[in-house]
Amino acid sequence: MGEGSWYHSPTLGRLSFNEVVDEILAMMAAVPEAPYEVVVGTDSQTYADEVDYVSAIVVHRVGRGGRYFWRREKDERPQSLRERIYREAWLSYETAEELIRALKDRGVSGFQLEIHVDIGRNGRTRDLVEEVVGMILGVGYRVRTKPEAYAASAVADRYT
Repeated sequence: MGEGSWYHSPTLGRLSFNEVVDEILAMMAAVPEAPYEVVVGTDSQTYADEVDYVSAIVVHRVGRGGRYFWRREKDERPQSLRERIYREAWLSYETAEELIRALKDRGVSGFQLEIHVDIGRNGRTRDLVEEVVGMILGVGYRVRTKPEAYAASAVADRYT
C-alpha cells in the first residue's frame, strides 16, 4: 500500500481503510441508540513542486465527542488555487463514497454524512464557494464551509 492508502489515528496509529471501518462500527455499536454524524474533509498544503492533501474522516457521537482518522496523498502542484480547491473537494467526495459503500455493505445506515470544504466567504477562496458547494450538493451530500467546516479546517489542517 502506498502512503495515501493508509489512515492514521491519534490513538491507534496506522490503519487500513477496513480497520477504520471496523473502528467506526465498534464506536457505533458501543452506543447504538446515539445519533452519529460522519464528516469528511480535506485540506492541502502547497510546496515548491507538490501538494500534500490530507483527508479526514470524523465520527461524532452527537453530544458525546468523537474520533477521527486521516490519510495523506501527495500530488503534483496544481496550476491554480481553483484546481487545488476542486481536488480537495473531489478527494472528500471519493472518501465519502468509499465510506458509505463500506458501511452499507455491513448493514449500517441512518447517519448523517457531511463534506466539509476549507473555503469561506472571506479570503482568497470566496469566489469558489458557490461553485464548490453546488458541486457537492449536486452529488447528494450536505456541505459546510468555513467557519463550520471543522473536518477540513481543524482536523485535516493539523496534518498538512
